[in-house]
This record gives sequence, C-alpha cells and structure tokens, in this order.
Amino acid sequence: MARILLTVEYFGKNYAGWQRQKNALGVQEVLENKLSLVLQQKIVLVGSGRTDSGVHALAQKAHFDYEGNFPLKKLAYAVNTTLPWDIRIRSAETVPDDFHAQYSAHSKTYVYKMYLSRTSRPLKDLHYARIPYEKIDFAAMKQACGDLVGTHDFKGFSSTGSGIKTTIRTVFSAELYENGEDITLEICGNGFLYNMVRIIAGTLVWIGVGKLPVSAVKDVLTTGKRTLGGKTFPPQGLYLKEVNYE
Repeated sequence: MARILLTVEYFGKNYAGWQRQKNALGVQEVLENKLSLVLQQKIVLVGSGRTDSGVHALAQKAHFDYEGNFPLKKLAYAVNTTLPWDIRIRSAETVPDDFHAQYSAHSKTYVYKMYLSRTSRPLKDLHYARIPYEKIDFAAMKQACGDLVGTHDFKGFSSTGSGIKTTIRTVFSAELYENGEDITLEICGNGFLYNMVRIIAGTLVWIGVGKLPVSAVKDVLTTGKRTLGGKTFPPQGLYLKEVNYE
C-alpha cells in the first residue's frame, strides 16, 4: 500500500468547490471517478481543505492510498487525458504513510485578483473581481492590510454555515500589490474560515474607495462584527496558490 500525494490545478467556474457533494458537482468527485477508472480500484481522495463554489486552485493538494503497480511517473498524464479541460493533475508523488494532506499542512496561501474599471471586461471577469472605480486609495488599503497579520479571532471575517469549533486563526503574511489597473491580495495563514479571504478583499476595497475607515480591519477583529466590514467579493478572483508542509 502506497500513499500518493497529488498537486491539482483547476478552474472553478463549473464546480461547486472542491468537496464531493450530494446535490452538486465538486472537483473531488470528478477526480475520484477518473482515478478509479485509470487505476482500476476505488479511489477516495483526502484534500488539504475545501474551496468555495467557483473558486480556483493553482496547487490544491490531495492524497489517496493505492494498492497496485501503475507507474507513478505516468499517472498524471494518464488521468489528465480523461479529465475535462478545467482540471489537471500537475504532479503525483509518494509520501510517508502518516502524511495527511489536511492535517500535515503548516499553512495555506491564497491570492485574490481584482481590477479597476468603470466598464466590465468580459474576458478578465472570468479570472478577476471588478472594482467599478477609476481610482482607489491604495496606501490606505495597504495600511489596513497590515492589521490582519497575527493571531486573531476572525469571526467578523467569516460567513455563517461552516460549523467550525474556533474562529481564531493566525495570518503569517498579508500583502497587496498594484500593477496598473490590477490589484492583488496575497495572504498566508494556518487556516481560513468560510469566505474569509473574499470578505477581507471586500473590506480592503471599501476602505480604498472611502466607504469604510482605515481602522475597519481592526474594528472587525476587535468586535467580531461582520457588519463593520465590506461586502463579500465574488469567487472568480480567488485562487488557492499553495499548501505548505513543514
């Protein structure tokens, strides 16, 4: 018996997130079906975590246990030829038996992509969230972004419905980058709550356009009140960039 770790990239528009679900199609279900077909045994994937409906991944991690002799170096190619265009296995590797895609993870890094434009950009809207303004106070956004770093109760930066035991998380780094009309948020932490990054992005944008004060991030963290933050930004701007293991 071998434990195999996959690195998976997917464009999330056509899926209800990573997780296998009863009433919707998740990326996990598609992958499990194709892996089972190629490897000729039932494969059950254990992912590093969920992604929301419509969210993308550059490097989702998932492991499974396999009893057989299919050449590992050929696995990605063999399965990719059966997958739809918007899901690809980037790599497959053997890991120790006690490795766990979720519980062995030290941190995750997400990227949220936005662009400034009064008018919609049809192709860009597939991959970015549009900010319908011509100008934004980027300095104020960066200042507020720095307040995210550290161990805090992120209750006010989450949506209901996750059923988690604690809303305390540690953010190791949070950075904003500006390139012409494009603005990118990159955030690394030990875990993320339901819609957390999308709410953070919306809050920073509302600070940038003057709908919220620069202190809004601190205010949400201090009070735990969701109403003090910005709107939840759409899923197409969010990417799981990497899962980091010690």
